[in-house]
Parts: sequence; structure tokens; C-alpha cells
Amino acid sequence: MFCTKRIYMKLIAGWAAMLTVTACNGLFDGVYDKAPSNPAVTKGQLLVDATSWRDWYYVDFDSLRQYIEKGDTVGLLKAQTEFTAYSVPTKLTSAQDDGKMGIYTYWFDVFGKGLANNERRSFTPTDAQPEPASWSIAIHRDNVRTNQGAVLETNYTSIDKLPKNSSSFTGATFVSDEWTENEVWVDQSQMLSSLIGCQGIKINRVLSSWLKLDIPPMPPAFTMNNHVFVIRLKNGNYAAVQLENYVNALGTKCWLTINYKYPY
Repeated sequence: MFCTKRIYMKLIAGWAAMLTVTACNGLFDGVYDKAPSNPAVTKGQLLVDATSWRDWYYVDFDSLRQYIEKGDTVGLLKAQTEFTAYSVPTKLTSAQDDGKMGIYTYWFDVFGKGLANNERRSFTPTDAQPEPASWSIAIHRDNVRTNQGAVLETNYTSIDKLPKNSSSFTGATFVSDEWTENEVWVDQSQMLSSLIGCQGIKINRVLSSWLKLDIPPMPPAFTMNNHVFVIRLKNGNYAAVQLENYVNALGTKCWLTINYKYPY
């Protein structure tokens, strides 16, 4: 029994070490992924460093359009590559507690049935997620949210091959953001016990499907969906987006290269 326990603890420690470095930190990048040879960002692209477990990054398509209309290429390049980090709250500092917003600690069955088999273990209320005054989508690792928008996954694999405008998708089913308690991983501190702290928040599962993390196997496997997604924004405009790559020139995961067209 003692030997069995030691083996189990080694497996746990190994899983924790691998997940810590592979969940967008890149130790096993050479195993599954090919780094792009040219990381240059062009017009109609975003380069988002979404490697942090603790931060959300916000994209505002209207601001990007303004840079284009002004002909401000320097400002546009900065807006396409530099994003302010909005940290995930870890404490409740106000009296506004809705009983939902917070950190949910979940146990995941990584050595059995996988991530789909999980149990909620605890809840810590926190402040609401901070966000800028104007934004279209928000990105955290492999999670994506919209600002009261909705998303349609198309069968197209190139933005250039889309129909001329979004009216071609009139009548299609666009999916709004949905509440989650165990998909936005933000705390690794109890990973040795197969416990992960997750942020309770709404995400768009359709748009988030552009990058999927699977455990098992070990090391974790990332799967990219290269379909074009059409976003219906709360202002009534539409945007088209496509994940082109999720590693940077050094092979680090969760550096997202995103193609976009706005307005569409």
C-alpha cells in the first residue's frame, strides 16, 4: 500500500508540474505545435498574449475601425498587439455580493474519466470582473466572452471566402454567452490535489471552441478550430473572426493570432 501511495503521489506531482507549464506556458510546445516562422501582425489581425491565468484582455472593434478610418497605422498596430490586463478578482471588497460571482474550486478527475468528470468543492465570493467602458470581446487563455453579443460558427475556413456581408446569415442561430463555474481556470495553488480555482462568469462557448484543451492525454493536448465565427455585437454590427494560430514564434501556447473583419 505504501508503494502504491508513493506512485500515486508521484503521478499527482507529475500532472501538476506538466499542467502548470503546458497550460499556455510552453514546455511541451514542440510536442504538439509548430511555431509560426513569421510572427508579424498585418492589417486585419490581432496578436494577443493570453498566457496569463489571472487576467482578461479586451478587444474593441470600434476603436480598431477608428484607427483605420484616420489612417493611423502606428496607433492601429499598437491597438492590435498591446492589450491592458484586467485581473480576475480574488476577494470581495464591496457590499455587492450576488452569491454567484467568485472563485469556484473544482476537483477534476484527470486520472480517470477526464475533465468532464468533476465536482464542486468550495466557493469564495469576489468582486465582479472589471472591464473597460467599451469592448467587443474579452479573452482569457482559451476562454472568450462577448459584450452582450452572440456568436455563430460557420463552415468557412477563410474570412476572404465569406459571403459579401453578414446578411447572408440572417435567420441563423447565434448563441449568447452562458454562465460557467468550472471552465475559466484562474488558480493553480491546489493543483497537487487535482483542485483548480475557476472564475464564475459568463463565456461564449461557441467562440471559445476555437481552442480546446483536453486532459487526458498527458501532456495536455490543444486542438484548434480554424472555422470563421461571426459575432453579432450589441450595437447591431457584425464582426468575423478566426483563430489562425495559438503559439508565438518561440512556441509558447496561448499567444493568439486572430484574423478579423469589422464591420462585416
